[in-house]
Amino acid sequence: MINEETEYRSGSNLVGFFNQLGYKEFYGQGFPSRWKYTDDKLEEINGTPELDKCIKMVFAPVNFIGNYDVLDKHINSFNDYLAFDDWKVIRNGKDISFSKADKINFDVKKEVNEEDFINQEFDEVSIYELNLDGIISDILNSRIQEIKANIKGNAPLSAIVIIGSSLEGILLGFASKNPKDFNQTNVAPKDKEGKVKSFHEWSLSNFIDAANEMGLLKEDVKKFSHTVRDFRNYIHPYEQISKNFNPDIHTAKLCWNVLKVAMIQLSKK
Repeated sequence: MINEETEYRSGSNLVGFFNQLGYKEFYGQGFPSRWKYTDDKLEEINGTPELDKCIKMVFAPVNFIGNYDVLDKHINSFNDYLAFDDWKVIRNGKDISFSKADKINFDVKKEVNEEDFINQEFDEVSIYELNLDGIISDILNSRIQEIKANIKGNAPLSAIVIIGSSLEGILLGFASKNPKDFNQTNVAPKDKEGKVKSFHEWSLSNFIDAANEMGLLKEDVKKFSHTVRDFRNYIHPYEQISKNFNPDIHTAKLCWNVLKVAMIQLSKK
């Protein structure tokens, strides 16, 4: 990760990298191989606070502007190894932190791609099975009927917008029922003073990530829920124009499946 994957670092770059952790070394004649130098330095800082700093430097979001999907892939790959020490790295926007790892799943599963996800048939769960507040359940139920009508009537953009808002409403309902659990997640958004923001200030992205960390939503639903979030943003006409986004019924069905699976998973909690 340090020498190649996140960024190619030459010998002089490596010296500069580790000097940020308190070393005062110079690059010059007699410098060992890059790999030996990095191994030696990691061995020296292993078990010290500098190791935490080192990991945060490797995954610093400022070095991945415009390529956050690449950064997240690096973090996920690294977490496969870190899990054996019962820890995982978490990115919350521009902040990198650590959390206790989930139980390691040794079952190898093929990642579900978009086409597979769309083609699967998922049962519908009644909104009332989620045990949310009665009034919000009635409103959400009305929206779900409208989603199905829009898909049947080939109105994909309308369906996508309502799906995104419904998903946000459902997750807000869960957060309102379990405020302590949501507020204590590592991904809970904070203000400048470090205080967790009120739920009305949370974004859909915040709710998705928190629900995933709590085990309410599985990784595949988290992934596709963020897709729904991105699509929902095209409710703004100029945003739709700037991205040349023209959703079709294929896109709407993907989003509808995401909402259905999210409801299935949430109903079991």
